[in-house]
Amino acid sequence: MLIKICGMRYPENIDEIAPLTPMMMGFIFYPGSPRNATGLDEAVVKNLPSYIRPVAVTVNRSYDEIMELCDKYGFKIVQLHGDETPELCRRLKDAGLTVFKAIAVGDSVDRDALKKYEGAVELFLFDTKSEKHGGSGKKFSWDLLESYDLDVPYLLSGGIGPDDVEAIVTAMRPGMAGIDINSRFEDAPGHKDLGKLINFIVKLRSYNENEPTKVPFWEKEI
Repeated sequence: MLIKICGMRYPENIDEIAPLTPMMMGFIFYPGSPRNATGLDEAVVKNLPSYIRPVAVTVNRSYDEIMELCDKYGFKIVQLHGDETPELCRRLKDAGLTVFKAIAVGDSVDRDALKKYEGAVELFLFDTKSEKHGGSGKKFSWDLLESYDLDVPYLLSGGIGPDDVEAIVTAMRPGMAGIDINSRFEDAPGHKDLGKLINFIVKLRSYNENEPTKVPFWEKEI
């Protein structure tokens, strides 16, 4: 199970969380987010330990804007959290980036809409639908993914908190690659609570078959 900690913003907080060996850290570049990392020194991202893969989280940016951001910080993974088209995703993938597409989930999951992204993205991230492009701190009904059968794996996101380990394990099903955690592990927007993360990750990894330093699925040779 992959663990992605999103909404990282403060260098000293990043340094204290890195030893927990999450496979990914997400950095949000969106002015509408209280976790906006715009202006973060690029050295903070570039100097992350090799076992952590940084992810650029953007909302409705153009191809050129995304490429410029990735060039500046050295991102190889982008997570698109807006209304980005399959065509844009495919173009970014063809440019050598690993592309995640966030999908806002309300009362249903539109399988036909998801299928348009097959071949254009490496992974979906299912988040709770909100007016703010995520960050609601609320869960959607995970049962909506019970019949998920597409070839694109996904991360479970939206309102996951420190007490949800058993619920996450119960929610595991084919296609689920891991989880994305954020606001419910914070003591302030963008600042993660180390104690909450330690307790949660240790407990979750007691169920985990994958060591955090293993090569992620999208980089494995088939």
